[in-house]
Amino acid sequence: MSADLGRMRRLGLRWLRSRVDRGALFDLDSGTLAVEAYAPGVLRLRFEGPSTEATSPHPDYDLIAAPPGDEAWDLVEKDGLYRFGSGGLCLEIRRAPFGIRLIRDGRVLLETTGDGHISGGLRIPSLAIEEHPDEHAWWIAFGLRSDEAIYGLGEKFGRLDRRGQLVTSWNEDALGVNSELSYKNVPFAWSTEGWGLFVHTTARVSHGVGYPQWSARSYALRVEEPVLDLFLLAGDSPGALLERYTHLTGRTPPLPRWSYGVWMSRCYYATADEALAAARGLRERRIPCDVITLDGRAWLKVETRFGFEWDRDRYPDPRGFARMLRDLDFRLCVWEYPYISVHSPLFSELAHKGYLLRTPSGEPYIYDWDPGPFGVILTPLPPSGIVDFTNPEAYAWFRDAHRPLFEAGVDVIKSDFGEQVPRDALAASGDDGKRLHNVYPLLFNRCVYEATARHSQGAPIVWGRSGWTGSQRYPMQWGGDPQADWEGMAASIRGGLSWCMSGAAFYAHDIGGFYHLKPGAMPDPELYVRWMQAGVMSSHTRFHGTSPREPWYYGDEVEETVRRWLGWRYRLIPYIEAAAYEAQKTGMPVMRAMPLAFPGDLAAQPFEHQYMLGPALLVAPVVRPGGEVRLYLPAGGWYDIESGERQEGPRVLDLEMPLDRIPIYGREGQMLPLGPAVQHTGELKEGTHLEEVWAFGEPRCSVEWPDLAIGANDVREGRLPAGLKLRLLGIPRA
Repeated sequence: MSADLGRMRRLGLRWLRSRVDRGALFDLDSGTLAVEAYAPGVLRLRFEGPSTEATSPHPDYDLIAAPPGDEAWDLVEKDGLYRFGSGGLCLEIRRAPFGIRLIRDGRVLLETTGDGHISGGLRIPSLAIEEHPDEHAWWIAFGLRSDEAIYGLGEKFGRLDRRGQLVTSWNEDALGVNSELSYKNVPFAWSTEGWGLFVHTTARVSHGVGYPQWSARSYALRVEEPVLDLFLLAGDSPGALLERYTHLTGRTPPLPRWSYGVWMSRCYYATADEALAAARGLRERRIPCDVITLDGRAWLKVETRFGFEWDRDRYPDPRGFARMLRDLDFRLCVWEYPYISVHSPLFSELAHKGYLLRTPSGEPYIYDWDPGPFGVILTPLPPSGIVDFTNPEAYAWFRDAHRPLFEAGVDVIKSDFGEQVPRDALAASGDDGKRLHNVYPLLFNRCVYEATARHSQGAPIVWGRSGWTGSQRYPMQWGGDPQADWEGMAASIRGGLSWCMSGAAFYAHDIGGFYHLKPGAMPDPELYVRWMQAGVMSSHTRFHGTSPREPWYYGDEVEETVRRWLGWRYRLIPYIEAAAYEAQKTGMPVMRAMPLAFPGDLAAQPFEHQYMLGPALLVAPVVRPGGEVRLYLPAGGWYDIESGERQEGPRVLDLEMPLDRIPIYGREGQMLPLGPAVQHTGELKEGTHLEEVWAFGEPRCSVEWPDLAIGANDVREGRLPAGLKLRLLGIPRA
């Protein structure tokens, strides 16, 4: 994709029009710029074109969760520059050519591009607008330093550092993890230089991040709507930037404890008896698990889905089926999507009520699925209408139509798809598909989350595939449909870390991979085990694919290895809950890529498949056959959790791991709280359920839950809850 400079009208600043609440309003050559002190460390810049006032205001769909604060600010003009200051932040604005500089405590963090042409002037514009009869777009470009890395922008499966990439914020059914396309996009990025930017929009955004075809030395943004609403963030660490971004767009709520257990699924259990046989097999073989998932074809008739109706030929008694699962101590998850087959009795009813998206001529929009991706494994989908979640009555109907499912014994919804809103579809809100497309998954998952909160018991959760800005408020999300090979696993790990660097707290991937190049084939047992280990050491753990994923299909040795690892997963639940509690308070995710966890360590940045799980554990999944893994230990002490052996970082380790192990190291000064190894979370008592605490060296940090905190002094002085065992690694026992 090349930048069409001929279509751009470059803009400069004319003068200050007025001072307004929380900021100032400037006139551009064409349009206006409003600057606002929004929150500590956050400035808002809103660019409007000359035709914006003549257009109807668009809904913003509550992407912003926090109102502006009452921040002190000042504005002075000096030496041809306007200087807008708030707290330790200063925004310098130059008239012509237009330019801005973001300065924090006297240090320049970010400024508009200086990419010049040999003939004079800027080769690419720092600010420009494109206006055409059917399209408006803004362009703004910032300079990048040669050693600057950029992260975020949602779930992306390539390199975590976006330098050199053209990234598009446009949700797609990516059909895997092998390209730039992704299911969850967020127009929020942050830099190792201490700045972040967030485009407040639902429209398509193109990010040329040092993209050589545009400018190797610039971060250029193209935003396809008449208004460019840009938030600039500043902080002394990536964690501070995430804290500010999630203050703006919301943080995760608490999740039910059982969600941190193991989820078992396949595509698909053909009958109720097959699903029950899998559930009984897990219990009989003592393989820990909490959730059984019925995928789309498992409980629905494909030709009429989705209509909230069980396939009565296979499930004549849904309540009885759910009760049998509950008697085995399983939770039940069922699949859905927001499309109504034209063959469903619901279609005519919803079309008559105006609950579906429309064509420009006013008819219900019929989405015809491309049959190509479905092949011989997946059933082609019927032509379908698209539920219009911008219509309050349609939203309430869809939300409350879930009630019979929860009353029958369903615990959680797998909210699949959501990426299929055509550009020419029209919504009740007045938006067309160009503005609704990206935000539609947020509205879909918000509705399902609210249905779960209203009609089920306990803390709500959804298991969603697609997302946008603010999706962290409706947790959680998994990565869709990876190829069942080593590169599919590696890309899934990167996708999860990328999503968690973009404001989300949780992520899961399909253990074993979703599809095999040979239809119906099962993943290699070694790959299955390695993927299982990475899944156990994630915020959430789910097995899923187009062939069986229950461990006994892979042989006795694999089954025993999986059983031991899943026992370890259940021991980790108190620790995962403590990390989730931190995410609720600060926005720091459970899975933390190395640049997020160790921002000052440049040597850590290239290690894009290892990560911190919470504050204490460094995890290095094995992502190639044979067990070889290269990992990096940052500065400080690190303890092998198997042997207790201490390593001093920084150093690189080249290891060869047996099939039943991956490298996991405890960080010196941290604590690891562990619970009992149980078969399901129903065996755990209420409250924080601790059995043992491991201390890696001399404790320096506390561990907190909503109902309990264990401080470093508590460990040093032996003031632990009664019955709690203590394991000290690296320091002698008292």
